Amino acid sequence: MDFLAMEVILEQLITYSVIVILIVGIVIVYIRKQKRESKIAEAKIEKAIEFGIHEPITLHPVIDINSCIKSGACVAACPEKDIIGIVNGRATVINASNCIGHGACVKACPVQAINLCIGTEKRGVEIPNIDENFETNVPGIYIVGELGGMGLIKNAVEQGKQAVEHLAKKLEKGHGAQYDLIVVGAGPAGIAATLTAKKLRLKTLTLEQDTLGGTISSFPRSKIVMTSPMEIPLHGKVKLYETSKTELLELWTTILNKNEIEIVENAKVDSIVHGDHQFEITAQNGDKYSATKVLLAIGRRGTPRKLNVPGEHLEKVAYRMIEPELIQKKNILVVGGGDSAVETAMMLADENKVTLSYRGDVFQRIKPKNSNHIKNYQDQNKIKVLFNSTIKSIEEKVVTLKFNNEEEQVIENDLVYIFAGGELPTQFLEKIGIKSSMKYGETILKG
Repeated sequence: MDFLAMEVILEQLITYSVIVILIVGIVIVYIRKQKRESKIAEAKIEKAIEFGIHEPITLHPVIDINSCIKSGACVAACPEKDIIGIVNGRATVINASNCIGHGACVKACPVQAINLCIGTEKRGVEIPNIDENFETNVPGIYIVGELGGMGLIKNAVEQGKQAVEHLAKKLEKGHGAQYDLIVVGAGPAGIAATLTAKKLRLKTLTLEQDTLGGTISSFPRSKIVMTSPMEIPLHGKVKLYETSKTELLELWTTILNKNEIEIVENAKVDSIVHGDHQFEITAQNGDKYSATKVLLAIGRRGTPRKLNVPGEHLEKVAYRMIEPELIQKKNILVVGGGDSAVETAMMLADENKVTLSYRGDVFQRIKPKNSNHIKNYQDQNKIKVLFNSTIKSIEEKVVTLKFNNEEEQVIENDLVYIFAGGELPTQFLEKIGIKSSMKYGETILKG
C-alpha cells in the first residue's frame, strides 16, 4: 500500500472518529437532558400529589406507555403546559386535574398512544345522560358544553350549534309558549346556540346567572388558548390561537350586537318545571318564562361564588388556579380560608410574594396537614396571613383590604385568586328530572 493510500485511509479514520465522537457527545447531552427533564417532572408530580392536583377531575389524557416512543410531541402540543411531562423518557401525566380537554396531545402523538378520557377506574365522574343530538332523558331539554363533559371552547361552540339545529326540526307550530327556546348560560356553547337560533329565526331568550361569557369570565388566567380555528354562527371562521379573556368577550359582544341579540344577565335560573307541552322557567329574582325547548349550557365545575366588590371583573382576578410553575415574581392575593385557598397560597409562595386574606380569625376547616404547612410558611415569612380581613376593592395595581376593626390596608397586587366556595349543578339537574351516569375512565377522544 503506497503512502497516498495510507493517508486517505487515515483521513477517513479521523473523519469517522470525529463523527462517532460527535454522535456520542450528542447522545450524552440528550441523555443528560432527559435525566434533568425527568427529575423536574418527578418533582412536579410530587408537588401535584401533595397539593391534590395529580388526580383528574373530569377530562384527562391516558397514556399507553407500551406504545409511547418518547417523542415528546404531546408535551409540546399541550396549550395548558404541565399536564404531561417526560419521566424516564416516557410521557407521564403530572397535573391531571388541570386538564380542560383540548385534546391537542391526542392529535400530536405520532403513534396514537394517548386517549382523552373522563373519570378513572376508581374515581367516577357523573355526567348527564344525553343522546347523539345532546337531548337529555327529559324530552325537550338539551345539554351542551362543559356540563356534558366537553369543555373545549371550539367543541362547546359546535355542540351549541348542532343541538339547536336538531331541536329546531322538532318544534311544533302554535305551541303557545312565550319562546321557542330558552338558553341557560352565556358561555361559548350558549352564545353559539343563541346565534344559531337567531339564524334559524327561533324566538329565543338567553339567561345568564352572571355576565356575558359565563365560565370564560372566571377563567383562571388572562390568556385563553385554542388549538384550532372555530366556526361561529352568523359570523364565520375565527382564528384565535391565543387571546385574552377581554378580547374574546369583546368578540362575543360585537357579534351579538351586530345581530341585535340581548343576553339577560344576572338572571340565575332557580327551577325548570315541565308543563303542558312547555317548560316553565323561574329565575331567582322571581321572573317567570315559558318555552317549548330548553338548552342548558352551564359549567360542571360549580359556579364560583363572587365577592361582588369593585374591580372583581378585572382580568387579573381568577377563581381557580392552573400553571403555578409559570407564575413568578408577582404580588399575589389569595382570598379564602379553606384547603383550596391555603394550598394555592403555598404553591405560589416559593416564587412570588403571597398574601392570604381570610375573614375569620383562625383556619377552622382545613386538613391537619395543611394547617401544619401553612404555619411553617408563616413562620418562615413565605406567606403573610391577614385574618379578619375582606376585600374592599380591586384595582389594576393594588387591592384595598378592610379589617373587622374598620381599618383598611392597601397592598401592591398583580393577581387575585378568590376561593369563596361555589354551587355544583347536581341538585339543579336532579330537580329537573335529568338523569346522570358515572363514567369510569370512558374514552371521549381516541388516539
